[in-house]
Amino acid sequence: MAEAQVSSVKTIGRAALVLRALAAGRADGSRLTDIAAATGLGKATVHRLLGALADVGFVSFDDQDKRYRLGYALFALGASARAFHVVDLARPGLMRLAAGTGDTVYLSVRDGDEAICVDRCTGSFPIRTLTLDVGDRRPLGIGAGALALLAFESEAEIARVIRTNADARRDYAAFDDSRLHTLITQARTQGYAFNDGNIVSAMSAIGVPVIDEAGRVLAALSIAAIRERFADRRLTELVALLQEEARELATALAHAALGPDEPGARTRRTRIREDVA
Repeated sequence: MAEAQVSSVKTIGRAALVLRALAAGRADGSRLTDIAAATGLGKATVHRLLGALADVGFVSFDDQDKRYRLGYALFALGASARAFHVVDLARPGLMRLAAGTGDTVYLSVRDGDEAICVDRCTGSFPIRTLTLDVGDRRPLGIGAGALALLAFESEAEIARVIRTNADARRDYAAFDDSRLHTLITQARTQGYAFNDGNIVSAMSAIGVPVIDEAGRVLAALSIAAIRERFADRRLTELVALLQEEARELATALAHAALGPDEPGARTRRTRIREDVA
């Protein structure tokens, strides 16, 4: 291999070390000295690599606290690869939920500090709530699915997102910092996010996170309908159905990561649910 090629491969390997160190570091970011210590590379080398990675959006730098974090471009790449995988595995569950409830069901994933709708199924109820199209984005916390994606992150990550996406939330008057903190506390207490007419007054939605065994939020499932369809006992039933499908999806994602021949992988079960429409 030519000397230039060897140098390029070595640089890629070192850049990968830096990215892995950031991924394994603190949620609020890592300092240059922390990254150098984690990778075993010199500070000058790490600083040069971080600069190059920042130029392409794979790393971001907060000039106030002097910390580096994984950048939005890297999240976008991961979301693009993950989104198709998640959609394929989640689609049967979305169809079951839409058929069983009659309502509109959404699948959302995180892309940086935004939530992106990657799939949607509509039920048979004549009044449909189509507040999101596939591909639509919202700031994390805005709407039931986006709120579920944010509320079950670490306290440090929640605080960072609320601090940094304040401008993006200005078009959503019902989601100022104080209100968003309240909604997050309620979601963490209840185990699900509830958007009770905060975007469209007559429409409500509930959302639950899809969480893996390590506690990472992988996606969110949500159901939207006119407010009357979330009254009393039906709300409890809808939450239970969403949570069951979220557990199934988390299991399916884990098994897909293991591969079909790995220990612990098993065929997903198909259940017949009672119609709660």
